[in-house]
Amino acid sequence: MISPYTGWTREHWAALADRLLLAARAHASPAHARVAFPGPPGGYGPDVDALEGFARTFLAAGFRVAGEDGRDPLGLMEWYAEGLAAGVDPASPERWPRLDEHDQAKVEAASVALVLHLTRPWLWDLLPARVREQVVDWLAPAVGAAYPPINWVWFQIVTEQFLASVGGPYAEEDIEAGLALARTFERADGWYADGPERSYDHYNGWALHLYPLLWSEMAGRDPDPAYLARLERFLDDAVHLVGADGSPLIQGRSLTYRFAAAAPFWAGARAGVGSPGLLRRAASGIVRHFAERGAPDRDGVLTLGWHGPWRGIAQDYSGPGSPYWAAKGLLGLSLPAGHPVWTAVEEPLPVETGDFTRVVRAPGWLVSGTRADGIVRVANHGTDHARPGARLADAPLYARLGYSTATFPLLSGDPLDQSVAVLDEDGRASHRTGFAAGPVSALPSGTLVGSSRWRARWGEQGPGPDHGYSRPGGELRDGPEVEVVSAVRGAWEVRFARLPAERDARTSASDTRTSASDARADDPDARADEPGGRLRLGGWPAPEGGPATRVAGGPGLTEQGVAVAATPLAGRTLVPWCATPGPAEPGRWYTAALLLGEGGSGGEPPVVKDDVITWPDGATDEIPLPA
Repeated sequence: MISPYTGWTREHWAALADRLLLAARAHASPAHARVAFPGPPGGYGPDVDALEGFARTFLAAGFRVAGEDGRDPLGLMEWYAEGLAAGVDPASPERWPRLDEHDQAKVEAASVALVLHLTRPWLWDLLPARVREQVVDWLAPAVGAAYPPINWVWFQIVTEQFLASVGGPYAEEDIEAGLALARTFERADGWYADGPERSYDHYNGWALHLYPLLWSEMAGRDPDPAYLARLERFLDDAVHLVGADGSPLIQGRSLTYRFAAAAPFWAGARAGVGSPGLLRRAASGIVRHFAERGAPDRDGVLTLGWHGPWRGIAQDYSGPGSPYWAAKGLLGLSLPAGHPVWTAVEEPLPVETGDFTRVVRAPGWLVSGTRADGIVRVANHGTDHARPGARLADAPLYARLGYSTATFPLLSGDPLDQSVAVLDEDGRASHRTGFAAGPVSALPSGTLVGSSRWRARWGEQGPGPDHGYSRPGGELRDGPEVEVVSAVRGAWEVRFARLPAERDARTSASDTRTSASDARADDPDARADEPGGRLRLGGWPAPEGGPATRVAGGPGLTEQGVAVAATPLAGRTLVPWCATPGPAEPGRWYTAALLLGEGGSGGEPPVVKDDVITWPDGATDEIPLPA
């Protein structure tokens, strides 16, 4: 059997793509230029929504036809050619917003350019000369334009590279400057930051690793060997971040793109790096995970949500057409049926071969996967989509202390799940964005250890648009410093937390200022002796009836409870917590054991005595706590 783990073959993928594409036609305008899926308009308005609906389904159509070497029984190229002609015609009632009218058109232009390249013999070469001229005119404002210094740089590079290939206007200096900027995003072990901040999420795979490969093909160049090495190294981490049920890690913005998370695995296959059977296992697992859980829905539509509809998952830039960036996860269909990625036998994911622990250095993650329940967990001590010392409220998708393939962070309210918070006099929980990241490492026993510290702050997000990360300008009030050390083994984490004593806090801040050369640390004039409050440790937000979630508080953490909230995974999500009954004692280490999933040894928690942990499997570790 070629697919012993997922049961999915290329035929399953093709059927899914065809279903999505045929369903989209029911929401198209008469000339097909606009595909307006049902639902309230997104933050950029219905014109942009409809452009997204065209451009993003166009990606799926392009992959489908390219992988069949032009065979097109659904008439996809003819259908999209008609829409393309109307969209770029300035006199058409269905015309698209231009790149110099709305920035989001710059994003969609890259998808249009990419598909025109991939399907050139069956679409571009057959277009009337006037339509080709109007396509060039619509794309041309990319030249010399300003693009945000994040993954968007690739949209300009790809668009201008296509223009260059068809004799249109382009600026070589734009492409070279964009490539140079993209190199500044490079981080350890093949990872990228999406800009200058600690911005680590799925954009690593579905943008920052994907576009360099496709651009090199468009430019007629062999991929840079250094890029291929980075891609291969990144994929070695990425396969460890997929759960046995196919769920990708639930972390970071734009999660409504869903199975776009499969894109980097197809990029590896297309580039010839990584094991084809393992890459297809990861990609098929991700897509099947959603296809079997309501995405697409009964009508073949990808709604704003995760499994089913959940409007709260959307950012302000998300509209009804936005979820179709999931088409990037269908990139494998651009590879022919005889490609090794389709003919190799599936190999098991790391979480299916046994328990593992893994340090992922760039985002500061301690990763633990357990075979018994198929869950992958991350203890986060390096990612908050901000800089060290930033005075911001937390973004739930970035600043939590833990993420997994089986839990969804609470998307509103002050931190509760996967948090260590100081409660103020009104019971409000503090935030941790701007923390100083400590080292992440593995002990000889395999137990992982990481740490971070921050100035606790109470307050709100700023007033700007919600793009999934923290917004500046909110009203914030400083509190005491908080320091946390995580020790991770199997399904358990032992979390050490303290409010450093006044002298320790000042020394800690001084150490940060001298060691963090890329950003300022906490304000040296900030008071280290702000009065503390109760200390609360929140556990995993697990769906009721799903994996077990538990917090076992140690000495001093005698108050406990379980909060109930709603998430895209379940209407009833359980969040256990423990807390001190009164203000936390400065300088004292408090400990709690946090469980998600199968804990082993009858569910008994680790035993902690001072800095020594005895784990349920019998291993013993002495944890290197800060002095």
